[in-house]
Amino acid sequence: MTTDPDSEARTGEHLGPRLRELRLQSGTSLRALARELGISASAVSQIERGIMRPSVSRLIAYVSALGVPLSAVFETGQEKEPEGARLAIRRSWEIAPIKLSGGVTFRRLAPVPTPGVEFFESIYPPNAISNAHGRFLKHEGYEVGTVTQGELTIEFESEIVTLAVNDSITFPCARPHIIGNRSKTLTAVATWLIVHS
Repeated sequence: MTTDPDSEARTGEHLGPRLRELRLQSGTSLRALARELGISASAVSQIERGIMRPSVSRLIAYVSALGVPLSAVFETGQEKEPEGARLAIRRSWEIAPIKLSGGVTFRRLAPVPTPGVEFFESIYPPNAISNAHGRFLKHEGYEVGTVTQGELTIEFESEIVTLAVNDSITFPCARPHIIGNRSKTLTAVATWLIVHS
């Protein structure tokens, strides 16, 4: 059994409460988080209530400000550490992808959260970008990505790189970047590995 990321993606009404739960677990106030993100407390509240979907860059900034990995957003509290030989299996329907602003969908590929590593798939519909505000994103870790469908453009401050199917890229996440799909008709899909030191 497989899922269609567009029809079964976790939308704002599920993502928002999870983000609020993560914020409360971290002991960060709504106002402190808003200051850290450079947005209003009202905007944070709207994200947490599922009224507004964050962009890719806002989501990454959100979890970074809380000191939690991106994979924490996908957790439901039902994940268990693998027993014995550390074997973990997660079926495709067991972890709902999350749909972000602009229609970008993220899906965790690792069967369970893995310390120090983020492994996920991103789906960018036509004309979608990682940051609706046009600001460059930077975060912790080292990023490795491979395009599996369509083309993705990674814009850095001093250059633009376009990746086609089976092209790969690696760069430090601290290097400011914007990821986008410039196609007007084709969806782009990529797998990403972010390694934290």
